[in-house]
Amino acid sequence: MQRDTLVFDIINQELARQRRGIELIASENFTSLQIMQAMGGVMTNKYAEGYPGRRYYGGCEIVDQTEQLAIDRLKQIFNLEYANVQPHSGAQANAALMLAILQPGDAILGLDLSMGGHLTHGSGVNFSGKIYKPHFYGVVKETGLIDYEMLEAQARAAKPKLIICGASAYSRDWDYARIRKVADEVGAFVLADIAHPAGLIAKGLLSSPFEHCHFVTSTTHKTLRGPRGGVIMMAKDGENTLGLKDIKGNLRLWSNVIDMAVFPGTQGGPLEHVIAAKAIAFGEILTDEFLVYQQQVQKNAQAMAKNFTDKGYEIISGGTDNHLMLIDLRNKNISGKKAEQVLGHADITANKNMVPYDDKSAFVTSGIRFGVAAVTTRGMVESDMAFVVNAIDKALMNPDDAALLEKLKGEVNEFMSQFVLYPEL
Repeated sequence: MQRDTLVFDIINQELARQRRGIELIASENFTSLQIMQAMGGVMTNKYAEGYPGRRYYGGCEIVDQTEQLAIDRLKQIFNLEYANVQPHSGAQANAALMLAILQPGDAILGLDLSMGGHLTHGSGVNFSGKIYKPHFYGVVKETGLIDYEMLEAQARAAKPKLIICGASAYSRDWDYARIRKVADEVGAFVLADIAHPAGLIAKGLLSSPFEHCHFVTSTTHKTLRGPRGGVIMMAKDGENTLGLKDIKGNLRLWSNVIDMAVFPGTQGGPLEHVIAAKAIAFGEILTDEFLVYQQQVQKNAQAMAKNFTDKGYEIISGGTDNHLMLIDLRNKNISGKKAEQVLGHADITANKNMVPYDDKSAFVTSGIRFGVAAVTTRGMVESDMAFVVNAIDKALMNPDDAALLEKLKGEVNEFMSQFVLYPEL
């Protein structure tokens, strides 16, 4: 078969782009070479509906081993009784979890998307806002911190079946115990979506949700530094409270209900090549080197935040506890959309983002979000954040100076050449 040089040329262009630029999108990271090798391996050929030891297809005895290894390693990372590693994404994990525990029309309560929440936490354009009845809490306007009083008031008024904590653009830790307390009061489940801070939680650098939340979901490709995918987790399994029974009339465990919500409820065959890559990533997370990496992520984020603050930028909530920060650009007279475009001209990649109480649309926005997980993987330390922030500031203060942006692009490319990415490729 003839090699598709057109596609591979495009792939090589993407590799070159990743190597020469500063990657600051908070949802992105760089996997290890062995993770990519697993994703491009022969396990992509195997169809394996079902779960290890109980498949609907023959020939699954080998992929059973890698999937079970991924499950066992994830359990070890977070000290779990249950883990499902099949969700194709974080959105799929949330969809399956909600299918397992909710009925159409049930009330849910999540952080408003415009306040830093996520589409799958009740947004009207997403399944979560179409199938279920969404209610929202936000952040305190003056501080940018989660408005727990608002959360509690909404919970008491709406009596949701599910309270969701977690965000895509919130830089502070969460008070899971306080959320569980009001959930118990109103009879709600609690779901912690830890897609962004999961790596920091895994190494004990942020509060763990597992003691207080009934269910936890995550992606595997952000701070966990694995392949693109999702997982569903429980610290403790137990009999479900929905009255669902097996064919013998026994109450089924939550693990059984959730497994069936993933397959056949929301997905068909699992991506066994991705699951093999997840197993590798989870093995990497169990190492001491991963702790050092996460500590550096936190240090870099705090150093970046200080550099921005020193230059007069307004960080929502005043700083960061995790790997990201959301910056309100209104005092710099540039929109998030324009900022994203300008930075792109200098080979600095970030994404526009609404800020709490934004006066611009989601297509324009007043903010921009930065994350340091990817640049930390490339080897940056605190002192490197000064160059990064200076480059960002220079670009944003001269958005229409094409010559300056071109010169800055060269400086960025030269700076990044010292942080070698995938030398084996």
